[in-house]
Amino acid sequence: MNCKRILLKLSGEALSGDTGYGIEPQVLDRIASEILAVHKTGVEVGLVIGGGNIFRGVSASVKGMDRVSADYMGMLATGINALALQDALERHGMKTRVMSAISMNEICEPYITRRAVRHLEKGRVVIFACGTGNPYFTTDTAAALRANEIGADIILKATKVDGVYDKDPNKHDDAVMFSELSFLEVLKDQLNVMDSTAISLCMEEKIPIRVFNITVKNNIPDAVAGKNIGTLVS
Repeated sequence: MNCKRILLKLSGEALSGDTGYGIEPQVLDRIASEILAVHKTGVEVGLVIGGGNIFRGVSASVKGMDRVSADYMGMLATGINALALQDALERHGMKTRVMSAISMNEICEPYITRRAVRHLEKGRVVIFACGTGNPYFTTDTAAALRANEIGADIILKATKVDGVYDKDPNKHDDAVMFSELSFLEVLKDQLNVMDSTAISLCMEEKIPIRVFNITVKNNIPDAVAGKNIGTLVS
């Protein structure tokens, strides 16, 4: 697949490395160097980043916190990650913009679709922070929404597992990884790719999703190049 514009979805946990919490500078630096390799090929890069390495709204709400407040706290966590990623990318010589679904004018731009597309056309890496700006919607849904709005050719979902399995590979030794899946299979079997809202949106707009392991070196450039890594959902 020849990609002109991609949407890279990074989990917040990906930034924490082996620590499980916070931001690991070495991990951030490696991710930035791989994004640079992609950017040098002329591919336009948009990024959506989660906040689970700092705060996870769903987990907090399960423990009794108001869901709306918890989700807004999670959105602010994605803002912290976006600024950290911006710093790493700019240290590698890339021009970047952070665009937030929640107004934070002192530190980033408000999200406006046309402006985001213009930044991409000018060769800037655009980092989309704060999800959709609405509680009850995940950053996976934000990734599907932003990918559609900017006209991305594919969503690359970078996780800490090799791809999509029939069951949790961390709990089951006999878990089987899929190389390809259809959107309907993902929805019918409730496979853990993205939430059903994100999958439904991608299915309707025909945007493929590739799920792969970000902890493996050079997987981001390889995924963009169309190499058969992880799981392709289409």
